[in-house]
Order: sequence, then structure tokens, then C-alpha cells
Amino acid sequence: MSALAIDPHPTLRVRVFESTFPALLGESPSPARLVELLQGQGEAPLQRNEQVRAEVRDLLRHGGYKPTGRGKPASEYLVRAFEREELSPINLAVDACNAVSLHSGLPISVVDLDLVRQPLRIGIVEEKTSYVFNASGQEIGLQGLLCLFDAEGPCANGVKDSQRTKTHPGTRRSLSVVWGSQALEERLERATQWYRSLLEECGVATEPWSLATSS
Repeated sequence: MSALAIDPHPTLRVRVFESTFPALLGESPSPARLVELLQGQGEAPLQRNEQVRAEVRDLLRHGGYKPTGRGKPASEYLVRAFEREELSPINLAVDACNAVSLHSGLPISVVDLDLVRQPLRIGIVEEKTSYVFNASGQEIGLQGLLCLFDAEGPCANGVKDSQRTKTHPGTRRSLSVVWGSQALEERLERATQWYRSLLEECGVATEPWSLATSS
């Protein structure tokens, strides 16, 4: 079992697992059930609510980051896209992530496991820095924000993941980080189990990573 280090944090709780797809993502369309979940159809074991939204914002606020406006959690962006009927399928990895995040209210990061460079850890970005988060070259300021770091620096968080390590049509392995807090631990566990089951129903092999506190 692979391991990921987590810097000390008073309320952070995460679940991390890797996925190995039976074919390249570009050759792995999402099944109808997953697309229906993105459209608000079908049965979901979790429903987002205002308490979850507030807890997620409090989690991201701890390091000094302001999770509002354009910097709000990714789960809130999904709700807005859903309400505008703009949430469309992308690939199996992203669609499963988005479906679970939309219904659970928890932000989720997904990176290409072959694009990140070990070692990996989770912690708060201390310095004033940013990274590009989309193909258009837009950047997000990261100071004070909880992020997944690889050997090159921050590469994902609960707001916007880095373009550098995003999944693409040639992705075969991914790493998912489900972001939660102490107050949301039960929801975090249920969301992760559901997330993995959606992938496994599509022939994807998933394996949890162990978590260790950074020294």
C-alpha cells in the first residue's frame, strides 16, 4: 500500500486512493448511470446541504485562504454548473469525481498518477505562489490553501487542480483526494466508498493509500 504524508492540521480529514483503468481514459466513456448522476437523475446515497457547504469553507479558511467568489470550493462550482445545465461528461475519472462531489458536497481532487512526482504530501501553502489550472492559462493564488504537493510543488486542492497533473485521454492511473473535516468524517467515508464503487462497477481497480502525519 502506498503512503502519503499529511502536515499537522486541527480538523483536516481526507481519503486518498489510486485507480487503475482497464483502458486509456480516452477509450473509456462513462456509462449511462454516471451521466444520469451528473444530470441529477438516479439515486445517490448522499445529498449536499448548507451545513456541509459551511464546514468545507471553514476547512479551507483555516490557513488564511478565503474560499469565496472565484476561490470557492470546487463542489460549489459543480452545483452552479449543474443548476445552469452546464455539467457535461468529460471522462470516466472526472465524471465519477464530479458525480460524487456534486451529491455529497465534498470537494474532490483527481490527478494523473504518472504525471505527479513522488514524494507526495498534503499541507498548507505558506508562500505567495500560484499555478495554472486550465488549458487557457488561468492561475489561482494558493497562499493559505490546503494542497496536495508533489516534488515540484502544489498540484491539487479542493478549489482547482493544477493543469500540470490533470487527467487526459492517455491517462491510465489516477489518484483521488476526497477532502473533508473532522465534522464531516462519516460523510467522507460514505462518499469515498460510493466513489470507489462507481469506478469499480466500470472495471476500474481501486486501492486506498495509507496516511501518515508528517514529522
